Amino acid sequence: MTAQAPLSAQIAAALDWWREAGVSYAYSDEPQEWLEEIAQEGAPPPMMIRAKPKPPPPPPRPRLGGEVGQWPKTLAEFAPWWLGEPTLDPTGTSGRVTPRGGVGAALMVVVPMPESMDAETGELLSGPQGKLLEAMLRVMGLSASDCYIAAALPRAMPAPDWDLLRHEGMGAVLAHHIALAGPRRLLLLGDRILPLLGHDPSQKPALLSPINQSEAGNGSPEANGTPVLAAQDLGMLLENPRRKAGFWRSWLHWAE
Repeated sequence: MTAQAPLSAQIAAALDWWREAGVSYAYSDEPQEWLEEIAQEGAPPPMMIRAKPKPPPPPPRPRLGGEVGQWPKTLAEFAPWWLGEPTLDPTGTSGRVTPRGGVGAALMVVVPMPESMDAETGELLSGPQGKLLEAMLRVMGLSASDCYIAAALPRAMPAPDWDLLRHEGMGAVLAHHIALAGPRRLLLLGDRILPLLGHDPSQKPALLSPINQSEAGNGSPEANGTPVLAAQDLGMLLENPRRKAGFWRSWLHWAE
């Protein structure tokens, strides 16, 4: 009967067998918490990435023209307010031009904005567009003294955001301006002006209908029912003289 080798020799033989098989370490399928062990050894904990808080939304921009209750009550008060009211233009008051004319004019003409040279001359429509308007008025049998000439914006701007201006209340300012002027007729030269007053530009037949200023946010019954004609702006009429014929036909139909 063969004598059994000592236990230490058996263990050594088993280790030699596994070593010859290429296994140098003892492995286990059980998961181990390494991070917990590192933390216990005094190692710094892993860095946590925290999401940055969202910045607060910007404060709402003030309504163009400020509080409606502080708007001018007469046309004589309108011109200095138009020049100095800071909320009409966030960039400042430089370059603004006042309208010209008096209350109850036979015709009020509204253009989108002053001409670029008006800030230097101090007179609205002092350039080529103004000369064209004077010629048009003479053909219509009107003079400058018969008319009230105004602009929807206080100064010349390179690329106004008309949708934003309407949203922020410039249409209500224009409606109030028209109500203070109280003209017998209203001529809007520019396709951006009617939308300021709440009109859908796709509804072309309505261009010859009376304008209701209360629907534009003014609420002044004195301005309701003013006959209005809308046409292309003076710049476009200068660029394409053929459009003058279309305007003249509209004018004759409207003024008859």
